[in-house]
Amino acid sequence: MTRGTGRGPSPAAPRSVDVAQLAGVSQKTVSRVFNDEPYVSADVRRRVLAAAEQLGYRRNNAARALVSGRTRSIGVVTLGTALYGPASLLMGVERVVRDLGYALRVVNTMEGDPSGIAGAVDSLLDQGVDGIVISEPIDEGDGEGEGATLRVDVPVLVLGAPPPFTAPTVLTAGGRADLMACRATQHLLDLGHATVHHLAGPQRWYAARDRLEGWQATLRAQGRTVPPVVEGDWSAASGYRAGRELADDGDLTAVFAANDDMAIGLIRALAESGRRVPQDISVVGFDDIPVAAYVSPPLTTVRQPFESVAQEGLKRLVHAIESPEAEPLPLSDPPVDLVIRASTAPPPDPEDPGSASHYTVLPLPAAGPGRPS
Repeated sequence: MTRGTGRGPSPAAPRSVDVAQLAGVSQKTVSRVFNDEPYVSADVRRRVLAAAEQLGYRRNNAARALVSGRTRSIGVVTLGTALYGPASLLMGVERVVRDLGYALRVVNTMEGDPSGIAGAVDSLLDQGVDGIVISEPIDEGDGEGEGATLRVDVPVLVLGAPPPFTAPTVLTAGGRADLMACRATQHLLDLGHATVHHLAGPQRWYAARDRLEGWQATLRAQGRTVPPVVEGDWSAASGYRAGRELADDGDLTAVFAANDDMAIGLIRALAESGRRVPQDISVVGFDDIPVAAYVSPPLTTVRQPFESVAQEGLKRLVHAIESPEAEPLPLSDPPVDLVIRASTAPPPDPEDPGSASHYTVLPLPAAGPGRPS
């Protein structure tokens, strides 16, 4: 039951004809403004938008979808995680989608979810989205069996390495994590380190594989020893465990960690063992999380261009949606921004008796309440 207000019937919602009358233009011109069509002067566009705001006019998107065949909505499939990288990329996508005048539909997947990306894509297609963004996918299996290949009938943008699927248009955009890993590794080699160890992310993640491959390629290209990989799970706790494992390696002078959280955990374990950063061991992270500049020592890291990746990728996707017969917009490589702080330095000189290489390894405290295990 609806409770009355005693103020009489509610006024009818404003229509496009009301906007046209107030702005002094035709109803067709109002339609052109809200459809972002060309051949509308800046002054007319301003008057129409001002009239719409004054009247509280909202477009009837359902009716518009019936006429145009498009819902002006974009779906995003993303891993349900609070990790800084995927969360920052999703925020960038959300801002750009709304700036481009589209609605956003988000479906989160979880590691171990049997329906995974395929189920998320089906859900978005059921909602009638005009395009789909697949953000930071992970490897969900060996790709065999029924339904392994996704079939999508709208343009798709992949931010990261794509799972197997077919679509009218498949676009990519991303930060080229392999090139960023090369830059981080090269920075340590340029400082004089004989080789660089790697604290890798979980290898189900394509992003973790890219960083590992960039690290390996850089060492091999220069004839350097490729040390065994230690794998973490993106968490600071896993970085701490890796630090406990690596602290006893007397030849260790440099580590490239696949994300900043693991790098921070690693540095704590090294410090507790008596290995100083950067005097004994240099550490580089990846992502440039907000706290990276404020840990001790401030962390050298690779800054990911989340905003520019989202901006370029979504512009390419919207172009494919609105101009399906046109050539795709060109793709440019994003900048590789290495932020150099105090966690990296030249290696200690073994010939110098006062060098930092003459350290004493302290026994690491046992795990317990309040201490990472």
